[in-house]
Amino acid sequence: MTPPNASTARPIRQPGPDHPITIVRNPRHVVVKAGGRTIADTRHALILKEASYPEVLYIPRADADMTWLVRTDHATYCPYKGDCAYYSIPSADERGTNAVWTYEEPYDAVAVIKEHLAFYPDRIDSIDLLDD
Repeated sequence: MTPPNASTARPIRQPGPDHPITIVRNPRHVVVKAGGRTIADTRHALILKEASYPEVLYIPRADADMTWLVRTDHATYCPYKGDCAYYSIPSADERGTNAVWTYEEPYDAVAVIKEHLAFYPDRIDSIDLLDD
């Protein structure tokens, strides 16, 4: 007998030699700006390196001004990280649409990115890495 929803079950994959994922603390001060405003300011960002993809900075939600973000209905799925939710930055106009993503219940292998946000660099003004 086939379990309910077996045909719609999403694959879950573990990072490994063929698809490595590492997450380390970013030692630099990070400031994210969009729509002419500072959206996030942190000294606690994480760097996620996944396979051959570019590195992604994950900013703690606690260090972001969530009042500038609006949750959207857009969603994606990653078999290594889980369900992904999105936010727009209205002050960044059309460019700010779905500019921010987050894994609210990430898989165990990347659990440390829970309560963190990532930003598409081409949809915001800047991500500044400071040495202060």
